[in-house]
Amino acid sequence: MNTTTAAHAASTRTKRSADLRAALPVVSLLAVLVPMVIIQPNTFSYFGMVMLLNLGVPIVFATLSQLAVITANELDLSIGSFVSLVACIGATLLVKTPWLGCLALAGCVVLYALVGALIEWRRISSVVVTLGLSFVWNGLSVLLLPSPGGTSPEWLSTLMGFQSPVIPTPLVWTAGIALAAHLLLMRSSAGVALRGVGGNAHAMRRFGWSIVRAKALLFGCAGLFGVCSGLALLGLTTSADANIALRYTLLSVAGVILGGGEFVGGRVSALGAVLGAVTLTLASSFLSFLQIAPEWQIGLQGLILIVVLSLRLVFRKRGGRQ
Repeated sequence: MNTTTAAHAASTRTKRSADLRAALPVVSLLAVLVPMVIIQPNTFSYFGMVMLLNLGVPIVFATLSQLAVITANELDLSIGSFVSLVACIGATLLVKTPWLGCLALAGCVVLYALVGALIEWRRISSVVVTLGLSFVWNGLSVLLLPSPGGTSPEWLSTLMGFQSPVIPTPLVWTAGIALAAHLLLMRSSAGVALRGVGGNAHAMRRFGWSIVRAKALLFGCAGLFGVCSGLALLGLTTSADANIALRYTLLSVAGVILGGGEFVGGRVSALGAVLGAVTLTLASSFLSFLQIAPEWQIGLQGLILIVVLSLRLVFRKRGGRQ
């Protein structure tokens, strides 16, 4: 009886600690929103939210791309360069020769999937592979667009420039993306199985799953989200640059971690990652509004990440002691 009671108490403590960690993305978002509203009440107006979250959609897509890779216990250091390449393809090939542009984007997704398969098949460090791949993406971007320029396809500019009548369009986009990613990764049977690859690869092998194929699928999803990120960024900026999204690499990692994701065990949250990306977008936009120097903005974003990670560690230790 005592053993049963102790086990139940331990389970309760673990669940409580997990709930506290899961609440941290919301708490982090509120910690950024509340000072913004106090300092500038117009933040919550229609146009205020549009201005603050205007570039949030590409960051959300890039964060979900990183999420797919982290689900497989890997890390992608090339997503920023990849998003820049997609934007360059969209600003050149997709405008001049649409069929060739679509073929190039599809080829990028397939190549991403093949990289995932290669990493598992040859047991190569994803950090090393994706770091090298970042130079490949950047080189291709420079070949396509040696200097900033190009233009966005008309249909893409129209799509990203759409203004919803009541709710700010960036919020509509973000909510739709978060829901679709949650259903795909967290609720579908395929998503559960793919997360299992990161959690316990040996068990998934015993169930008949190919880990090589699973990682190829996850990296393919990462490539697809990366394409969406690059196209969304192009539609918003209407031009491209080989270095336009290099900072997305660190932002995507920070967004996943802020959202409750962990580098091991396939422990990720699609909704949390989106909230993390939105938090970083709001913080960056508001700091720019306050005319804070860019180098200080990066430092403050890093401080937010350190605080959240520290709180998660506190909750984990508290759950283990109680």
